[in-house]
Amino acid sequence: MKKTILKSTKVFSAFSIMVACNSTNRLTIKNQESMFTVEQIKAAHSKVKSGADFPAYIQDIKKLGVTYYETFVRDGHTDYYGENDCKTTSPARYEPLDIADSVNIEQFKKDLKEHQQGKTDYPTFIKMCATFGIEKWNVCMNKMTCTYHDKAGNAILVEGISQ
Repeated sequence: MKKTILKSTKVFSAFSIMVACNSTNRLTIKNQESMFTVEQIKAAHSKVKSGADFPAYIQDIKKLGVTYYETFVRDGHTDYYGENDCKTTSPARYEPLDIADSVNIEQFKKDLKEHQQGKTDYPTFIKMCATFGIEKWNVCMNKMTCTYHDKAGNAILVEGISQ
């Protein structure tokens, strides 16, 4: 039976090297991309002032290796996912909000469009989501879509993200 010991050594900010030592004293070296961090994502998000900045933000975090994320309106935390089961979670951003039980889809679409045109800021957008029954949204980088969901998990609106 062979014993394998794995050690991870940080070489550059974008890569780490996995070194496997086994009982025959051979080394196996594999490149493995390091996981993105909440700090990197925050830096990209700091450039977002309104919904008009959203497509550029998506491109920035896609370059970091994010393939999918879910943002929860209740407290603003986000779960970010990447390849090879990478996952990181941002902390809550504000005190919990109550999410309306029923969805007002027409008003949500109207106010979302205004937000995307840069007419409202992020805190206003979040409050609007809660008021109109949006519990979360998720972004799929492969499909370049953003999907808004109600409290029951139903997809309320799916939008394409401009590239």
